[in-house]
Amino acid sequence: MAQSFALSRAQRPLSGHAIRQTIAVLVALAIAVVAGRVLQAQVEGDRGIAPVTSSIDIDVGGIEVDVRGDSAEEAREAGWREAQRKGWAKLGGPSLPDSQLESLVSAVVIEQERIGPRRYIATLGVIFDRARAGRYLGGNAQRSQSAPMLLLPVTLSGGSAMVYQQRNPWQRVWAEYQAGSSRINYVRPSGAGGDSLMLTYGQTTRRSRLWWRNILDQFGAADVLVPIARLEYQYPGGPVKGYFTARYGPDSEFLDSFTLTAKNDQDLPQMLAQAVTRFDDIFEAALADGKLRPNPTLNVGGEGADPVLQRLIEIGRAAQAQERAQRAAAAAGETGEGTSPTPTPTPTAAVVSSYVVQFASPDAGTIDATLAAVRATAGVRGAATSSIAIGGTSVMSVSYGGSLSDLAGALRARGFTVTQGSNALAISR
Repeated sequence: MAQSFALSRAQRPLSGHAIRQTIAVLVALAIAVVAGRVLQAQVEGDRGIAPVTSSIDIDVGGIEVDVRGDSAEEAREAGWREAQRKGWAKLGGPSLPDSQLESLVSAVVIEQERIGPRRYIATLGVIFDRARAGRYLGGNAQRSQSAPMLLLPVTLSGGSAMVYQQRNPWQRVWAEYQAGSSRINYVRPSGAGGDSLMLTYGQTTRRSRLWWRNILDQFGAADVLVPIARLEYQYPGGPVKGYFTARYGPDSEFLDSFTLTAKNDQDLPQMLAQAVTRFDDIFEAALADGKLRPNPTLNVGGEGADPVLQRLIEIGRAAQAQERAQRAAAAAGETGEGTSPTPTPTPTAAVVSSYVVQFASPDAGTIDATLAAVRATAGVRGAATSSIAIGGTSVMSVSYGGSLSDLAGALRARGFTVTQGSNALAISR
């Protein structure tokens, strides 16, 4: 009977509560699976465009030629020679014979060309070797670059705003832009993987310095540039009007704007390439005017922090110190009647100075590790790279509350070998 009773209980159907629990578990598992697939789908797909390797050679594009010759080959050779002369003239170089000018050319880039039996019409680009052409160009060949600038190319079209969420012509022309001869040190993400989730149009409207600092640190940038392209298609197969706006910084400050028009969809890449060149000119002009300096409020805890915020922090610290002194005086009065009150010390702010620190940088990992170690050193208020040379010697600017000798001692305590100069340090491990 006992065995029969046990079997009957085991075979008894589940209660309503148990059924509800089972259904809840199954639903939770289904939601987790679907959410995982959705999250994976958000970062998957053919959306990344890797930027071309920037060359230090001098690139002159958009050179139009229209040449005739006895044959198609002769017309093409004459067109290339004319493009070399026009490109050299754009750089302001001295007059040189064609044979000598050809020795300075690294490559001729064909942007567009039409070849006839005796005529050659083309838009070409000429790349001059900087090492050989630099001696003729003087100051035009060697120019200092800006700090690393994160690039967020925004496309506004059809009521949508897009950066790296999917491949688009505006992202492509920036990825293909040869920025080696520019004074702007562009940091161009590929847009693959998690870039499309992090670098969005909404990010350009955020003002949180902490959020921006986290993003800039991941890409090794000091500030952000936002070239915006708003494209309006007049009608299918018709003209495309582009309204372009240059902005920069975490507050999306306005620099300049312009308008271009493409005849149709086929001419759109050429118009966008022309716009990239115009943007580079705008950014270089802003750099020359001193506008593209890295925003000091992005250096959290450094000497360049917001002075109003820094003052509030100092006031708060002074109030806390005064409160601690009053509690200590009250405690002393409870233990002895005749004890004279101790005067409250006036807090003094430590003098923060900026020093130059050089360090070997064989790879990007060493740069990150060295920066992290220096920032963790006692007394250091902030550290940021001012010059990066992979495989050579990089330079950082360190904000420190003390003298250069004190900073050298603190870095030695962190395990660095320190060589001290007049107003700079060289460190190694």
